[in-house]
Amino acid sequence: MTDLGIGGLLGLYALVSLGAVVPVVPTGALVSAAAVLAAVERPWEIVLVVAVGAAGAYTGDLVTYVVLRRAGTPLAQRVGWLHAEDPDGALRRLRARLERNEVRSLLLSRLVPGGRIPVLLVAALGGYPTARFASANVAAAALWSVAYAAVGVLGNWLVPDPTVALAVVVLVVLAVGVLPGLLRRYRRRATAARVPG
Repeated sequence: MTDLGIGGLLGLYALVSLGAVVPVVPTGALVSAAAVLAAVERPWEIVLVVAVGAAGAYTGDLVTYVVLRRAGTPLAQRVGWLHAEDPDGALRRLRARLERNEVRSLLLSRLVPGGRIPVLLVAALGGYPTARFASANVAAAALWSVAYAAVGVLGNWLVPDPTVALAVVVLVVLAVGVLPGLLRRYRRRATAARVPG
């Protein structure tokens, strides 16, 4: 295995940016895998992995925020997220919650599977200032990248073979990202099956 190099870091940036816009790309697994690769040959590259992962997450979040802001309330109503009866009241309440704990809300939205888009939608449609979002999201993206790089480093430390460590870390991160959604879907189906029709 070789070090990541400029090409690997640019690829990481591009894929994490894309994954922040198109939420089907497993961005956390990408950062963890890159950290495993960096830890094998050149541990100092872990710092670069964290910086590049954070930059990619930040860029993707900013693009998503701008797109959602331009799409406006009709998009939220169309996808069924925002009900027509009181859109302004709901957005005010959600924006107030976001403003109370900006960095924590943005960080948790990145760590909780499926949580990022609703939080970005609240920020974009609730009139949350772009400059404020841009500054608060720096810390959230950096902390997110540190967390996933730490998973990669820990996996590499626990599993001495780098190839096996890479596979284990990617599988664990993917499972953690997918499992909560599957459990929610299973509970909804189980609840629907118990309700008499």
